[in-house]
Amino acid sequence: MQVWPGEAYPLGATYDGAGTNFAVFTEAADRVELCLLHDDGSETAVELRESDAFVRHAYVPGVMPGQRYGFRAHGPYEPERGLRCNSAKLLLDPYARAISGAVDWGEEVYGYHFGAPERRNDLDSAPHTMTSVVVNPYFDWGDDRRPRTEYHHTVIYEAHVKGLTMRHPGLPEELRGTYAGLAHPAVIDHLTGLGVTALELMPVHQFVNDHRLVDMGLNNYWGYNTIGFFAPHNAYASWGDRGQQVLEFKSAVKALHEAGIEVILDVVYNHTAEGNHLGPTLSFKGLDNPSYYRLTDDPRYYMDTTGTGNSLLMRSPHVLQMIMDSLRYWVTEMHVDGFRFDLAATLARQFHEVDRLSSFFDLVQQDPVVSQVKLIAEPWDVGEGGYQVGNFPPLWTEWNGKYRDTVRDLWRGEPRTLAEFASRLTGSSDLYQDDGRRPLASINFVTCHDGFTLHDLVSYNDKHNEANGEDNRDGESHNRSWNSGAEGETGDPEVLRLRARQMRNFIATLMLSQGVPMLSHGDEVARTQRGNNNAYCQDNELAWLDWPDGDGDGDGDGEDDPRRQLLEFTRAMVWLRKDHPVFRRRRFFHGRPVEGTHDDLSDIAWFTPEGAEMTQRDWDSARASALTVFLNGNAISEPGQRGERITDDSFLLMFNASPKPLDFVVPVDHGRQWQVVVDTARADGVPADTGRKVTAGTRLTLTDRSMPVLQRPVINPGVNSLFLI
Repeated sequence: MQVWPGEAYPLGATYDGAGTNFAVFTEAADRVELCLLHDDGSETAVELRESDAFVRHAYVPGVMPGQRYGFRAHGPYEPERGLRCNSAKLLLDPYARAISGAVDWGEEVYGYHFGAPERRNDLDSAPHTMTSVVVNPYFDWGDDRRPRTEYHHTVIYEAHVKGLTMRHPGLPEELRGTYAGLAHPAVIDHLTGLGVTALELMPVHQFVNDHRLVDMGLNNYWGYNTIGFFAPHNAYASWGDRGQQVLEFKSAVKALHEAGIEVILDVVYNHTAEGNHLGPTLSFKGLDNPSYYRLTDDPRYYMDTTGTGNSLLMRSPHVLQMIMDSLRYWVTEMHVDGFRFDLAATLARQFHEVDRLSSFFDLVQQDPVVSQVKLIAEPWDVGEGGYQVGNFPPLWTEWNGKYRDTVRDLWRGEPRTLAEFASRLTGSSDLYQDDGRRPLASINFVTCHDGFTLHDLVSYNDKHNEANGEDNRDGESHNRSWNSGAEGETGDPEVLRLRARQMRNFIATLMLSQGVPMLSHGDEVARTQRGNNNAYCQDNELAWLDWPDGDGDGDGDGEDDPRRQLLEFTRAMVWLRKDHPVFRRRRFFHGRPVEGTHDDLSDIAWFTPEGAEMTQRDWDSARASALTVFLNGNAISEPGQRGERITDDSFLLMFNASPKPLDFVVPVDHGRQWQVVVDTARADGVPADTGRKVTAGTRLTLTDRSMPVLQRPVINPGVNSLFLI
């Protein structure tokens, strides 16, 4: 076999049409072998003799796409120094573009013996582990263009590749649970009909099913256990894992883009699947343990701010390079439109404290590729000082956990909620305004993959995670949920009506709040996990979306089907938001009339149910659970794209979170005549007759825990006037 010196960059396996260049970083190993793997179980070893800045490399003519390979690192196995090289372990390429197979959880994939952790294990892991794959980078993207949807037009739909598609009646059996299933017209039609502009996919980087879960007969369903930061997860491919998963993922992105839907990836750069000192040796640990991981003062052990056993070393230039290379790869080669960073506070830990000015954020800020896509932080981790909502740099948006908590508290009847609810409804200026960010920095959500579904949020007081095999100890115990009067499934019609109303309240609040709304997949059709709020290991019908009907359209059976009604209501609320810029402002409210708008009314006003303007005493009242919000569509301060003035209809949002019916007075001096366009007290939520007319001073009796929306047509539209501010 011919072996040429090759190049140290790019890292990974790079096919050029005639052969493949291999390059891998390790400062810890004395020498590295490239192992080309054959289908009969044999391998051909090639020593990487060339080294530049600790990158070992070689070019091997004739190595084609589909070739499986791995590395063996020869060097010191001295855990007391943090070194864990072991040539008996076949290692994945950290830059592998595709990964084949799965881990067979035997003792062979560990660097020590189960009965004697201090003894080095020299059993060969090759027959029991995953392998890297050479891929062909060519793909016909045609005229693919990123939608580049601005944040104020964005509606995010968080989904799981398998969970969304596995039970869809309109998908062929062979496409269920796959990237190709995402690209199927039945799924895309559902998303576009719902008004979704961005599909946020739970982890699709290659991940590993944990040894512990496999032994329990479970799987790591969610996928927050990454081992390949450049490789699409092979189990989601419908037609092969020797590079086909790359083509299938690209095809899905292309199809979603054609429908105007962006693709955002939930990425896990805070830790890897190799766990702690008792975890397997699959890749990074065997190549250069101290360069990749945060080790404690005793280098045998790992710093863990993620709750998974390890944390990547964010002050290592090689870790930072790998992350940035990965992000750029997914943008440039896979055409994704953004990232949601899992446990993003860990990425800011250069040393111990969370540092907003850490090297990672500096690199992202100046990167001409990564800085131009959507960057969403999960702004917390499990380490000390890890809750960082509101503290990320101006380029970033954040999952607003405070929004979730406050909205839940309001509708379940918690006291002393109104003041904070007002802040969350209007874009959380207390979190984002002081560092120059706008309302759109807030990714608003009521539910997500982690926790109760929307249906379960209004159906359970307590978690029911017995199926996870941990005696219901796992998962969050404080869910800010309320079961509406009965725990779990019930046939009580009053309870069911209240639950349906509460779900409509949450959807309406979410869609009419300033910021960027995010729906969790299936909430629009009342998906349930039967009270399990931590379904990370439930790769089965408990976690998969049970579509409402069997006719293939996913819309439910009949107009009276409660799931169909919720779907139609959700669609209506998304489109109400889309049609009215007053619900998706790009600047915070001023709380006063806006200069140049020819309107002497404030851009926002707050009223008690009696129609009087809220006082500080009203805000501070512990028992207060109701208010009216006036949104002035004629006082929008930001201009349009061409400097034109933006005007809109005005709205009154009436919130009755009280457990009893309340009379609300339509405020005077803010419009003479209004039209009821939403009423969550109704089963359909959006009146089919376009709503009744009400006049200023009218007294309306609002059902307990309900939310009507009143609309008044725009005054002085000023469509052609320039608005320079």
